[in-house]
Amino acid sequence: METLNKDLHRQVGQFVADDFRTAAVFNKYGIDFCCKGHKTVEAVCDKKGIDGNTLLDELQEVLKTSTDTLDYKSWPLDVLADHIEKKHHRYVEEKIPVLRQFLDKLCKVHGERHPELFKINQLFTASAGELALHMKKEELILFPYIKKMAEAKLEQSEVQPPEFGTVERPIAMMMQEHDNEGNRFARIAELTNHYNPPADGCTTYRVAYAMLDEFEQDLHLHIHLENNILFPKAVILEQQFGQ
Repeated sequence: METLNKDLHRQVGQFVADDFRTAAVFNKYGIDFCCKGHKTVEAVCDKKGIDGNTLLDELQEVLKTSTDTLDYKSWPLDVLADHIEKKHHRYVEEKIPVLRQFLDKLCKVHGERHPELFKINQLFTASAGELALHMKKEELILFPYIKKMAEAKLEQSEVQPPEFGTVERPIAMMMQEHDNEGNRFARIAELTNHYNPPADGCTTYRVAYAMLDEFEQDLHLHIHLENNILFPKAVILEQQFGQ
């Protein structure tokens, strides 16, 4: 019972940070583990009317299965930052122009019968612009400083304080922007009936919705790695330098 109560009071993001396989369970129940990862299991269950014991049982079942999963928490911060940039930032950059082309086409062909497509296109276009700026700020300002700290720790040397004062400042901004995109994609998911195309949807319709679904899933992992692992560890590392 003590373990059960302890798990109910654990943050959702901590579960996923410890073992990413648990993300599938939270996704099943529509629980946001990335932007809202700071909330406890008990809090999200109460809000959504989910039985907490049932959820914890399912989490334990997942953890009993094969352990073939990436342990992101054990990665050095510079390696994790590079991984996020090369895998997730590059993914966003590659998929945005394709999705925008598909959504523009859907609006032209199906917009009259499905006016929600115009709102979906508007939301995704706004997200594309914001994500492009967001990633550049990380790549040019935040990530280089995190990598410098990781290198300094390895070499047991000092690191110069950044111009932005403390790493918590840009991190707070990045997390707010993550919340904005999480909310935007929650709305896109709602408008697309959770990425289920209508019966009269053509092949482009089905492909576009499948790509949007994949894009959101990648964004969830992307934000999770930053919010729940990279950022908290960067704050702790900076504190070790006495800054």
